[in-house]
Amino acid sequence: MSPDFDAYDSSGRLLAEERAGDNAPPLSVSELSGMLKRTVEDRFGHVRLRGEISGFKRAASGHLYLALKDESAVLDGVMWKGGAQRLAFSPQDGVEVIATGKLTTYPGRSKYQIVIERMELAGEGALMALLEKLKAKLAGEGLFAVERKKPLPFLPRTIGVVTSPTGAVIRDILHRLADRCPTNVLVWPVLVQGQGAAEQVARAVRGFSAMDGSGPVPRPDLVIVARGGGSIEDLWSFNEEIVVRAVADCTIPIISAVGHETDTTLCDYAADRRAPTPTAAAEMAVPVRAELLAGLTEMGLRAGRAVRRGAAQARERLEMQARLMPTPDMLLSPQRQRLDDASARLNRGLSHRLVVARAHLNEAGGALRPALLRQHVQRAGERLDRLKLRPDYLQRALSDRAIAFDRVSRHFASLDPDRPLQKGYARVMAQGRLVQSVAAAQAAGRVTLHFKDGTVDAAIGDAPPLEKRPPDAISSSSRPVRKTREADDTPQQDLFS
Repeated sequence: MSPDFDAYDSSGRLLAEERAGDNAPPLSVSELSGMLKRTVEDRFGHVRLRGEISGFKRAASGHLYLALKDESAVLDGVMWKGGAQRLAFSPQDGVEVIATGKLTTYPGRSKYQIVIERMELAGEGALMALLEKLKAKLAGEGLFAVERKKPLPFLPRTIGVVTSPTGAVIRDILHRLADRCPTNVLVWPVLVQGQGAAEQVARAVRGFSAMDGSGPVPRPDLVIVARGGGSIEDLWSFNEEIVVRAVADCTIPIISAVGHETDTTLCDYAADRRAPTPTAAAEMAVPVRAELLAGLTEMGLRAGRAVRRGAAQARERLEMQARLMPTPDMLLSPQRQRLDDASARLNRGLSHRLVVARAHLNEAGGALRPALLRQHVQRAGERLDRLKLRPDYLQRALSDRAIAFDRVSRHFASLDPDRPLQKGYARVMAQGRLVQSVAAAQAAGRVTLHFKDGTVDAAIGDAPPLEKRPPDAISSSSRPVRKTREADDTPQQDLFS
């Protein structure tokens, strides 16, 4: 053994060794954690803590995780799903609460925490702080804006009421509606306080809003959310965010009548109209039927008076106009005078016309004597005899017409341009036009000679020769002949001379 090994202190040994009289065997980490867990749970099996919520979060499983803190310490906490469902409020960071539960440890992180079984707000001040915080949040989202408010219907056919079916509120509402103006009422029974009340109220409001009226149950024209008076804890269900959002999202005009006149909840801010009491809500919902009937009667009387007054005024105006209008005699007297004058003139005119007509008749009748008629007929017969057609006149006329036609035919034949070609002449054409001079032929370069039995193409001067026609297309007497002014100075004769 090395001398250095003996120099090591017992506390610096390399290997652990059992020592005589040692009755404390080593513990595992799990064993120690279990012992600590049992000790803490036995010692602190029931505690109540007051602190401010911090780091609050709700897991998908429904469990709540948070931390409770004061000025100098922080303690983690957890609340299982069963206890979380029984909470009367929604926990939020910054809210001071009193939590009841037991302490335990979490070996996985070497931490101790409180398992909360019940959690309550630490006094009315904490409750009001939570209320103001939620109010500011919802107001920031515009849920309380005035422009979101819907007008209430003047005379709703059906009214939906969300309240407890066993309380005095529903009886007060029904009684007040029956006194003012009977109408159909649909009651959606809900809890108005305690566990699950907020969820039931929100579900009822959304249920009324989702109705389309196509079924046997009509869709309400107005919804009243009502509850009697109570403490702030009793009315807290109507401060829950789920209720406020359901009221704000309702498509039907809604009246909030929660508590007495001095009680105010967030539901009142989100509703289209706030009523100080449930009875006042019924008064807002419908008008007084007797007042409506009285108003209709008064309007009928006023309408009758207006009609009679209008008729009386029209009668007065008519009488005034009638006094200013002329009488029928005054209107018809000029016309009657004109009628008398026209009648007298008509009689005189008819008499004069009769005299003139009789004179014309006598004059015409004197000319209609038989002798004159026979003389007129005789002269007409003589003229008819002179107009009779005789054959010699017709033959003479036809002979004159034939001589004239023969003269014209001979003159027309002399004008035929192809007639000189029969005597051996040729007609010179270039580009469809007649060539009348040497200059025109030289300018054209190529010409076509027309003979009595065909045509021949010819080139003038240095123009390139045209494509030759087949020999059988040109007769022996019509071969192309090139002539120039230098070769033959004999002037060309006129073909039509």
